Amino acid sequence: MPAPRQQQDRLRVAVVGAGPSGVYAAQGLVREEETGPAVAVDVLDRLPCPYGLVRYGVAPDHEKIKSLQGTLRTVLEHPRIRFLGNVEVGPDGMPPAALLRAYHAVVYCVGAATDRRLGIPGEDLRGSHSATDFVSWYSAHPDARDDGFALGARSAVVIGVGNVAVDVARVLARGADELRPTDMPQAALESLERSAVSTVTMVGRRGPSQAKFTTKELRELGTLPGAETRVREDELSLDPGYRDPEGLPSAVRRNVAVLRDWAAAEPSGRPGTIGLRFYLRPVEILDDGAGAVRGVRFERTAPDGAGGVTGTGAYEEIEAQLVLRSVGYHGVPLDGLPFDARSGTVPHTAGRVLRDGVPSPGEYVAGWIKRGPTGVIGTNRPCAKETVGSLLEDAEALLAARGPLADDPLDVLRAAGRRPVEWGGWLGIEAAEADLGRRLERATVKIPDWDGLLAAAGLPG
Repeated sequence: MPAPRQQQDRLRVAVVGAGPSGVYAAQGLVREEETGPAVAVDVLDRLPCPYGLVRYGVAPDHEKIKSLQGTLRTVLEHPRIRFLGNVEVGPDGMPPAALLRAYHAVVYCVGAATDRRLGIPGEDLRGSHSATDFVSWYSAHPDARDDGFALGARSAVVIGVGNVAVDVARVLARGADELRPTDMPQAALESLERSAVSTVTMVGRRGPSQAKFTTKELRELGTLPGAETRVREDELSLDPGYRDPEGLPSAVRRNVAVLRDWAAAEPSGRPGTIGLRFYLRPVEILDDGAGAVRGVRFERTAPDGAGGVTGTGAYEEIEAQLVLRSVGYHGVPLDGLPFDARSGTVPHTAGRVLRDGVPSPGEYVAGWIKRGPTGVIGTNRPCAKETVGSLLEDAEALLAARGPLADDPLDVLRAAGRRPVEWGGWLGIEAAEADLGRRLERATVKIPDWDGLLAAAGLPG
């Protein structure tokens, strides 16, 4: 059946990815209708749930940041925006070329889906993981492996000094009673409840003035009732910026002030410890002889006078049975789209995808797959705005090239064997998670598996 006339006249756009960058792109497209063409937007996601890293990347005890879901929800409930989850794009789903035949334009907001590796011996030992895997586990991502993670470990080393590193260190150090009011999946909560981890050490290869955490995240480590935060004055004082912070940005000066206070503090007597170490570069994850982690060997580094560090030839081992690396993300290629392996991004100009250096009509990018894994959630707004501006500049040409599209893309997706989860299905998942929380005498509790999510959405296997 042909689409209604008012739908035929619209520019139809698919936004691939329902995280912040995708939702902001969709919002920008429908906002411009007063001055540009009428636009109808389908926001597609491989998962049956929207919100991307706001749902699956924000720590469960960060309720304020997680509340951003309410803002994203308002956008996705716009009458000219349609959420279609459980739609994979790529070799196991809709190829980009087929998707472009169903829409006038496609905006890819697929993020940076893998973590960077350290490239050192022992990285694949049992007990060595990416922080991404750990976050996915405690966030109930349906692709996460239920590894148990903290079970059996007494000491953990987190390699990296950014906000994700702070998150995983804090979750490891929190007591189960503190995490019970969150939406953490039940299996992860029970595993952390049985955890014997009492020492968590965060390690950076450079100094405190170059750490990537924000002051708010850093300060939280000092508020945990069951863990004492420790830093070493001798390591802090190696950093010229720490010794003389006046020339540093204000945010970095605040970090330095927090670390200075901790270095001078008397022991609190709390049972657990979170240590922050600096000027240590990992060189090997050590084997206990049975294929599991027993510690990490680091080389002491020193400032090189040019903003970097150099090895000193002095080494130190830190005991650990659990190692989490948190040294950044990297984009992965999407079959059918060009890709720059060095930067982990899709080549573009102002968001227009470039094929052999030439803009590809109807193909756009926004978010981390466009600019790399930089910035905070709010950074996605101006990034998406630039891409939306390019798309709307091209709208007349896109409409002229294709004309009205008679078939509803939803029917095209179904004919191709996809089983989209529409907004009503997502509401079913929300209701099922609320019910699960009530049955467990907790708040809303996330469903951690594909079968459970699809059943709740009304699409049983």
